[in-house]
Amino acid sequence: MSLIVAYVLTALGVLAVVLTRFRLRSTHIGWPLTVHTVAGTIAIVLWLAFLVFSDDSFVGEGRRNALGVIALAFWWMMTVAGLMLLVRWLPSRSRGKRAADTVDAADSWTGTPGLSVLAHVGTLLGVAWMTWAYAFSMV
Repeated sequence: MSLIVAYVLTALGVLAVVLTRFRLRSTHIGWPLTVHTVAGTIAIVLWLAFLVFSDDSFVGEGRRNALGVIALAFWWMMTVAGLMLLVRWLPSRSRGKRAADTVDAADSWTGTPGLSVLAHVGTLLGVAWMTWAYAFSMV
């Protein structure tokens, strides 16, 4: 059961990385978006390799465990970068500055921070679960 949850959370992580990049590609240029995309891509690839290979495969238990730890580190980097991207929606206290403009969209759901909050808080909870599952050998 926990392996299924890990695959579902990985798929949701793919969505968070791809949709964040797609949504912010023209309006937000900077290192948080780049870190989010690169760390997320590396995390997904390494985590899928960790999930696919078993301890008795040619990779071996030691390398598989190292793969899991490295993948989790990249998951956490992606999560922190994603939360930093969310901060742009907060109203600014200084004069002359304001929160990020909404994305031009036909519907209000994608033009507000709601989708981003759902994706990145969900990613935070998902990565926390992955870390817990790894720590207790559930995956």
